[in-house]
Amino acid sequence: MNKNLRRKDRLLRELPLHFMLLPAIILVAVYSYGSMIGTVIAFQKFIPANGLFGSDWIGFSNFRNLFTMPNIWQVLRNTVAISLFKMAGGVIVPVVFALLLNEVASRFAKRSLQTIVYLPNFLSWVILAGIFTDILSPGTGIINMLLGKIGIQPIFFLGSQTWFPITMVLTDIWKTFGFNSVIYLAALTSIDPSLYESAEIDGAGRWKQTLHITLPGILSTMVLMTVLAMGNILNGGFDQIYNLYSPSVYATGDILDTFVFRLGIQNAQYALSTAAGLFKSAVSLIFIAASYWLADKFAGYRIF
Repeated sequence: MNKNLRRKDRLLRELPLHFMLLPAIILVAVYSYGSMIGTVIAFQKFIPANGLFGSDWIGFSNFRNLFTMPNIWQVLRNTVAISLFKMAGGVIVPVVFALLLNEVASRFAKRSLQTIVYLPNFLSWVILAGIFTDILSPGTGIINMLLGKIGIQPIFFLGSQTWFPITMVLTDIWKTFGFNSVIYLAALTSIDPSLYESAEIDGAGRWKQTLHITLPGILSTMVLMTVLAMGNILNGGFDQIYNLYSPSVYATGDILDTFVFRLGIQNAQYALSTAAGLFKSAVSLIFIAASYWLADKFAGYRIF
């Protein structure tokens, strides 16, 4: 009897917390799970006038058509290549910045630098696209003006098939490295200071201390962030590329998200675009599952 009363009292105490969760649960149910019914379009000869339940069922024909399109493998290569370079730079650059910032003695200078490099992360790609379009312009952009001063011909960064993917990787790293470095700065604070004192007594300089104490101390965090990023291997960055690309760079800059957008929104090929989106979701699910398994195996990170 007392046990039942305790359960009832606990439920009454926690009831307001459950009500607080209710709006989030409704939003997830409607927009994340409710919308999943639309994936049936990938298996239909979808005609909008007939609706979801009036269109003919054609099985995996849309997937076969998708993978026989002449540019689909090029799009997948672009997506994986851009994502991998972003992933690598998204670990290496924040780590290097965190190590350098950790050596700054002045607290005011350290906090000022942190604030400055955080700011780009809070700007949308719509704003940054306008800024980069002006900065990288081959005629009036400040970058090409500086290159011209040292005798280098103007480079069409956003119109060259060679330079466009490089520009996407570098600008994405520039936007996010300051915010991502917070994780590594936090990891650095967990290293025992006595290790540095012992190393200094033994005659180790800053470089050897970094190599043998600092890097091993944050290695598990680096591994964790790397394996967790694997789930985004097919997310090349729609917001960034859509706002900066053009037909002239489709060969090296078109990614799966922009390809799906053109198929579904611009060309009204809803069934093909749904099939492409479903394929991406399935592959991402596999990578996410693999990344969490690797995170548990190599970094001791578990969700459940």
